[in-house]
Amino acid sequence: MATQRITLAKGLNSGLRKAMEDDPKVLVMGEDVGKLGGVFRITDGLQKDFGEDRVIDSPLAESGIVGTAVGLALRGYRPVVEIQFDGFVYPAYDQIVCQVAKMHYRSKGRSKMPMVIRIPFGGGIGAVEHHSESPEAQFAHTPGIKVVACSNPVDGYWMIQQAIACDDPVVFLEPKRQYHADKADLDDSVDPDPLFSSRVVRRGQDVTLLAYGPTVKTALSAAEAAANEGTSLEVIDLRTLSPLDLGPVFESVRRTGRAVITHEAHVNLGMGSEVAARITEECFYSLEAPVLRVGGFDTPYPASRIEEDFLPDLDRVLDAVDRSLKF
Repeated sequence: MATQRITLAKGLNSGLRKAMEDDPKVLVMGEDVGKLGGVFRITDGLQKDFGEDRVIDSPLAESGIVGTAVGLALRGYRPVVEIQFDGFVYPAYDQIVCQVAKMHYRSKGRSKMPMVIRIPFGGGIGAVEHHSESPEAQFAHTPGIKVVACSNPVDGYWMIQQAIACDDPVVFLEPKRQYHADKADLDDSVDPDPLFSSRVVRRGQDVTLLAYGPTVKTALSAAEAAANEGTSLEVIDLRTLSPLDLGPVFESVRRTGRAVITHEAHVNLGMGSEVAARITEECFYSLEAPVLRVGGFDTPYPASRIEEDFLPDLDRVLDAVDRSLKF
């Protein structure tokens, strides 16, 4: 395939298509994923090309969808489950944390659980209740589940294939407001980064700025604005939330002496809490300031008319950078 310019939605669609072409055991399941192609059109055209036996329109029953996928995974298939919106995953929460996460351990390694649970997550699309949540910490806290979050079209293409090839269950988070927002050049002849790895996406020297999923774009915008004022921010896309890959983070913080992490989820007990604790443990003598966190407020996700006040934006990130530099 020649280099092509794609959106995140197209990257995920192409990645799913490639995985299904390479392995007939890969199945796609979920509400409206077939004929409609999913509410965000991520699975558009897959049922037409692979048939109703491999792209399955399910009933509106998340627990049943994931429970069926457990049985398929135990029988040697690689099901890819789509949860239509982040807030819809909770009916399947029992299946995920009590069965999916524990099967490999419970069977002493004899029963693998190669399944992917795709979840569009985060806000910024003006949606109603239960359509803009950030449940990642709840899954990252559960041993036995891998949790990753793509942030750009190229990562979407590669990471979905890598997740499907993984023999462990993977919760695959997709920033819904990025589906059709930006384009990037995909060259599939280039070797991708490993799935469970973080990556420096902008070099800097004054403050380390950490993000994942939808806030990576926010962090890069903040770094650009800070550069105009003479401040150099190093931006790291965490990419993997369980397991965390903090080697590049520690290396960066030891150079900059300062760290700010931003995510859309609530700050209280969010992913930033664990990252901040680990940085403090490993980089204590290098820190010039406390590790600061920028995220959503401790309220349920608000009505769409005020969601921009809830979501961390460029100004809130830069305010945390300024506070860090003042220590």
